Amino acid sequence: MPSGQLSRTLEVAAGPSDCWSVLTDVHRIAGWVTIAHDVSEIERLKTYTVVLQDKFGPFKLHADMDVEVTDVEEEKRIRFRGSGTDRSVGTTISVDASMSLTPTDAGTTIQVEGSYQVVGTVASMGSSTIKKKADTIVEEFFEAAERELS
Repeated sequence: MPSGQLSRTLEVAAGPSDCWSVLTDVHRIAGWVTIAHDVSEIERLKTYTVVLQDKFGPFKLHADMDVEVTDVEEEKRIRFRGSGTDRSVGTTISVDASMSLTPTDAGTTIQVEGSYQVVGTVASMGSSTIKKKADTIVEEFFEAAERELS
């Protein structure tokens, strides 16, 4: 069962309020990550749905995810959990992550930490393939955040 940790820090010129506004706009940030589709905000800063869609080797992943915000402190930090199952290949994905914003003299430090787990058919592709995809997703997110907030 492939699982992993992620941790990444980014320094941006925008202040915490501007960062918060951008980073909690789920429709905006969903466009930053190529596998995120059909994002719905059920209740702002509480519940969302998203479809993760991608190809892993011979498998076409199409996982319906439910995302719940479990902790929020406006303009400072947010924690969420997401889980979902692929519609056809029987793969379950879960994510637990947090983001914190810390003001600096030059702007804001954005810190993201989390973990993920993949169980089922897609997991048979192996931990290294899953980790590579997870790293790509994180990189897409941070490159877009840097473009928008610096």
